[in-house]
Amino acid sequence: MSLFSLEGKVVLVTGSTKGIGKAIASRMAEQGARVVISSRNQDACDEVAAEIIANGGEAVAIACNINYKEQLQNLVAKTEELLGVVDVLVCNAALNPYFGPSQDIPDEAFDKVMHANIGSVHRLSQLVLPGMAGKGGGAVIIISSIGGLKGTEALGAYAISKAADMQIARNLAVEWGPQNIRVTCIAPGLVRTEFAKALWENPEIYKATVSKYPLRRIGEPDEIAGAAVFLASDAGSFTTGQTIVIDGGGTIAG
Repeated sequence: MSLFSLEGKVVLVTGSTKGIGKAIASRMAEQGARVVISSRNQDACDEVAAEIIANGGEAVAIACNINYKEQLQNLVAKTEELLGVVDVLVCNAALNPYFGPSQDIPDEAFDKVMHANIGSVHRLSQLVLPGMAGKGGGAVIIISSIGGLKGTEALGAYAISKAADMQIARNLAVEWGPQNIRVTCIAPGLVRTEFAKALWENPEIYKATVSKYPLRRIGEPDEIAGAAVFLASDAGSFTTGQTIVIDGGGTIAG
């Protein structure tokens, strides 16, 4: 069996109807995973699940708004009902309703970012980790951002939430490591997704960004998905508590 095989593993990916989440779900399905596609829109979930099935994979679609605890509970319960206990959780869903200086962010927007980007990771982990432990192990992968590693003038609340995600990974890795559960983060740089469209579609921002990247380009969703497959599989079985930066060299070049 391949070191990267996920044959028969139950993989739950939030925010998986487009961008990085969709790429992760699709690539994990290619490795034999039984994938749960989830986002707020059921039709979008159904469409992506159908694509994976058409390509020979196994997938089910369960809509969920990560802002509501009862919907997170239903997501996990339905996953267990349809596929079994979760082996791999990928927390990808996030939001960023505000772009600008921290001084001007409305309280409502700040609280919304924290509740969704930190709270949903915390709550989903609470829901799936005991089941993973009962199966003898598993993996949690949190999609963070290089925004959590450096200062920013315009993405303050989002960056705070992504730094917190890295600490969640460290805490849970220590807490659940004895049960053979690995918890890691991936911190992408600028990637060509709908979520980051305002950044890469703006010629000035794009030029300023890629000029600092040694590879002189932005990333593609599949380049994040490959790392997620590594972390979910036996290939990553001795990796936990760490944040893997995938940013074309941006953080090391300043």
